[in-house]
Amino acid sequence: MDYALVLLVGLFGGTLGGIVGTGSSIVLMPVLVGAWGPVEAVPVMAIAAFMGNFGRVVAWRREVDWRIAGAFCLTALPAAVLGVRTLLTVPASWVEVALGFFFLAMVPARRWLKHRGLRVSWVGVMLIGAPLGFLTGIVVSTGPLKVPLFTAYGLERGGLLGTEALASLAVYATKLFTFASMDALPAAVVLKGLIAGAALMCGAFLGKHVVLRLSPHAFGVIVDALMVVSGLVLLALAYQDLAFVSVFGAAADLAAALAFS
Repeated sequence: MDYALVLLVGLFGGTLGGIVGTGSSIVLMPVLVGAWGPVEAVPVMAIAAFMGNFGRVVAWRREVDWRIAGAFCLTALPAAVLGVRTLLTVPASWVEVALGFFFLAMVPARRWLKHRGLRVSWVGVMLIGAPLGFLTGIVVSTGPLKVPLFTAYGLERGGLLGTEALASLAVYATKLFTFASMDALPAAVVLKGLIAGAALMCGAFLGKHVVLRLSPHAFGVIVDALMVVSGLVLLALAYQDLAFVSVFGAAADLAAALAFS
């Protein structure tokens, strides 16, 4: 049932990502966390996201801006390595809390960027790549922030979707290399990632057929709704984990007290 749910949600998330340029990780991550736990879900999502972004690059290969994607990756890739190493040193419940609050915080952040109407050069994209790369190493996806960044540079539609996917592809490849170097990619994780990634790739090609029909307003509403729902789900999972730890600790203390009485 876990695998079937991942496939269904992955297909939906991949289609959504193929339409608006982001959202696949936001949709799929809570399902992965619920099925396999937050620590294992992150490398699984990294594999799946790599495959999903590869699908979008192939779908929009003729409109990709290779220069701006390279500028972003110049600083984002080394920062992503640092983010992954930070992720693997913190408790699992902290990861869930960070993911939840980050998704919720992205709603006002994305609206602020849009309201300001900022325009950035390739140098600005390169400078902003460092913090976004670090965050991607920790919280799986910063697509809702990369999309307005590349939009501020002047990309739109297919060029936006393909370029954002190419930049994300390089970052996720770096994450996977870092996970592998730290023995965080056992065969079971790779298999789960390939299954989820296959669904995202199929969805990326489905999304291409409707991308030009989506209005900017609809894009914003969909992304904001996804971030709020996913953030709340992850915080709920973190609360359950912390409550379990508290109950387990209290039971252990009681047992110890009875043993010594």
